[in-house]
Amino acid sequence: MKLVFAGTPEVAVPALDALIASDRHEVAAVVTRPDAPAGRGRRLVASPVAQRAEEAGIEVLKPAGPRDEAFIERLREIAPDCCPVVAYGALLPKVALDVPARGWVNLHFSLLPAWRGAAPVQHAILAGDEMTGASTFLIEEGLDSGPVYGVITEQVRSTDTSGDLLTRLAFAGAGLLAATMDGIEDGTLQAVPQPAEGISLAPKINVENAHVDFRAPALRVDRLVRGCTPAPGAWTVFRGERLKLIHVALVPDHTALKPGELSAGKNNVYVGTGSHAVELLWVQPQGKKPMRAADWARGVRIVPGEGVGA
Repeated sequence: MKLVFAGTPEVAVPALDALIASDRHEVAAVVTRPDAPAGRGRRLVASPVAQRAEEAGIEVLKPAGPRDEAFIERLREIAPDCCPVVAYGALLPKVALDVPARGWVNLHFSLLPAWRGAAPVQHAILAGDEMTGASTFLIEEGLDSGPVYGVITEQVRSTDTSGDLLTRLAFAGAGLLAATMDGIEDGTLQAVPQPAEGISLAPKINVENAHVDFRAPALRVDRLVRGCTPAPGAWTVFRGERLKLIHVALVPDHTALKPGELSAGKNNVYVGTGSHAVELLWVQPQGKKPMRAADWARGVRIVPGEGVGA
């Protein structure tokens, strides 16, 4: 089939690579978000998908939005059979959905209808799910509500950050998306409507959502830190400045600290929660690079009774 691939971040690149490598399909063009400011100089940088497409000599379309008339016209000129999508970053209007004969097929990183929305992997970790996966589905005008072509499952490990889990799903999901394109071309794959039960939503996690409340149980604190790593980054406040929490560990037998209270030894830093303490392993003080929590504690010289949280 002739394909136009839509995607933007690094997590979409494995799927693009899988389709480029396929001997059954032609990736005629790529649709991605416009170049965005990045780095200290805030210079405009092409998306990871755009960079990979350019390396492969594939036409790159960067409309300001998917309703852009010039983009729609070019899409019609290319006349794709199908448009696979991975984390493109914009809702597709009907005028765009109607162009490919076999529709737009999204690779979504959850077991639909669970975790429809922008942050399914983060929400799976926050909720304590033991199993998640990826789904390919036919895009409709609703939010991730279209009929499903295929799924894969992936265990959520107790130490997974959202970055860890998303990386595994990106590579496993790439194979699922390629197989879905094959099945659609063969006519051997039919999309099945999603069940009405089990729907949950996964809205974008913002910085305020990532503020750690140490009055919560330790398990919830651990999930929040893992679910918000690497982005947007879980955080608390220490001496009036933001302290990012990169890695913590559960310490079930450590119950002597009040919520937010710190205890620092030579090689360990603990903080109390609503249940038992967690150990701070890696932190990032405001304006500094990530560091081991024990090194941070030695530098700031924590006094007895001092704590985090605000």
